[in-house]
Amino acid sequence: MELEPRLFATTRWSLVLCGANSDSDEQKCREALAELCRTYWRPVFSYVCRRGYSAEDAQDLTQDFFVMVLESHWLLKADRSRGRFRSLLLKSVQNFLHNVSDKNRRLKRGGVVEFISWDAWMAEAPSQLSISSQALGTLAPECLFDLRWAATVVEQALRRLREECEAKGRLRLFETLSSYLVAERGETSYASLAASLGIEDTMVKKQLHNLRQRYRWLVRDEVTHTVENPADVDDEIRHLCAALAAGT
Repeated sequence: MELEPRLFATTRWSLVLCGANSDSDEQKCREALAELCRTYWRPVFSYVCRRGYSAEDAQDLTQDFFVMVLESHWLLKADRSRGRFRSLLLKSVQNFLHNVSDKNRRLKRGGVVEFISWDAWMAEAPSQLSISSQALGTLAPECLFDLRWAATVVEQALRRLREECEAKGRLRLFETLSSYLVAERGETSYASLAASLGIEDTMVKKQLHNLRQRYRWLVRDEVTHTVENPADVDDEIRHLCAALAAGT
């Protein structure tokens, strides 16, 4: 089993940055940027809401923002020295809200431009990561952005792990053990889990160990795709862990 992402492989964000000034890579650049935006739109929406906009206006503004990102020369104007997709996107949405006006910020409801399907979003199952209501109501907009970003990384990793287990016929194993992926050893009742799965305690420990390793790899891989410099991965992970600790 591969335990570490290949940090020097081309990531989605490095592909976006490299292709920004290259006509030959423009299509790949746009596709990679669109994929990143579709994954990380929730932090932007949460940030806009926390800035005092109603949910309805925040939806419109979030749609407008991502249309701007995808259809304009956003990267050519942005401060790319920041290096991380998270930092660059946060600064960009801050500038976007600063410059926006009532006249140009309203996206006609029911129009043809829709980056995110809000109906589909509203129908999604609750996040597997618990964010306290106190944190949602008291965190500064920038801190809430980082918290939602970290939650998205975790959710993406869990989704991928679930899909992998399902493809191998091990969905029940995932569903039984997934809530223990980040639990301390003393908090895990191996005997109870073994009885539930119908396997030996030692096998539960082995399977949980393997799932935890794979989960950590997937989290790291998700983060790797949002930074330009591989040396930034560990620091970004520490930053996101701190954001989670502040909001859960």
